[in-house]
Amino acid sequence: MDITIHTTVLPHDDPDASLAFYRDVLGFEVRSDVGQGRMRWITVGPVGQVGTSILLAPPAADPGITEDERRTIAEMMAKGTYGWILLATHDLDGVFEKVSAGDAEIVQEPTDQPYGIRDCAFRDPAGNMVRIQEVG
Repeated sequence: MDITIHTTVLPHDDPDASLAFYRDVLGFEVRSDVGQGRMRWITVGPVGQVGTSILLAPPAADPGITEDERRTIAEMMAKGTYGWILLATHDLDGVFEKVSAGDAEIVQEPTDQPYGIRDCAFRDPAGNMVRIQEVG
């Protein structure tokens, strides 16, 4: 069996802010941008890694979601407890410095964890937790 992880989904509540963060701060390339207004689906990914993408999507766009569920998703996004992703880099300090210079909310500075990794954490404009760990 040959299965890869191709795309993961993170919600956005302001597509322009999310696009600017992933494109301009993290340096991801934009692979597609469809829809209009707040109903945009934007696919971004690391340059040169066409097989790995993040789909930035409007939350609760599914017509099967109830108003209560939409409200819960909005509340969780506001608290930063709805979506998260784990990224990796060879240059954790360099990435952290660039992210720190932007508007991202820093959750954790680069830290050597007792379980053997070094990582940092911040929130993207939609409140999603973005953890980045250093790889050798």
